[in-house]
Amino acid sequence: MSDFKFPPSIKSRPVYGVLEPRPGKSHLMIADAEGAEALLRLASENPEIFSGAHIIYIPKDTGETFVERLRAAAPAILHVSPSYAACLPRLRRVLSDAHMGLQVYLAGTEGLMGQAMVEATNAGIPHSAIQTEHRGSVARRMQCVHCKGITEDVMTDPFVCSHCGLTLFVRDHYSRRLAAFQGVCIDAEEPGNIPAPVELYK
Repeated sequence: MSDFKFPPSIKSRPVYGVLEPRPGKSHLMIADAEGAEALLRLASENPEIFSGAHIIYIPKDTGETFVERLRAAAPAILHVSPSYAACLPRLRRVLSDAHMGLQVYLAGTEGLMGQAMVEATNAGIPHSAIQTEHRGSVARRMQCVHCKGITEDVMTDPFVCSHCGLTLFVRDHYSRRLAAFQGVCIDAEEPGNIPAPVELYK
């Protein structure tokens, strides 16, 4: 699933657009998995901007070939990282060295875009200079409101918290500060009354 259209929801739920080339002094592009497709589209539409871009790419273990295609598109810098955590020092350094006029492009999963958005805004990058485009998995990054633990790649509702073991209802309420959706105990009032899990967006 590469280009999913999320159904309408509450106001806190992020809304994603389509990346478009914008004028700026420098361009930082961060993507994971199929997010590379959005960057490659940018490269075809505006090679000049892409040739000056600093790209941080997290392939994930999907067996895809986007790394070679990104390299062939000849960005100024292409850094391939095994995980978001591994690329954080580089991302923070790039943001700390940034000057006014930096344009940030985020593409891929919600977890990646949300966490990168937090880093960019904490570094003082205005929201107007940050674009997002969802590509790939619809799995969610969820926070348990009870133990505050984060569970990555949640695909079913309800799901079991990976920290405290409670069965949680998947809510659309989103915390931009945490870059995570919120999950609440589904059987708090009737212990043991837990519906069968269903796949998200099915």
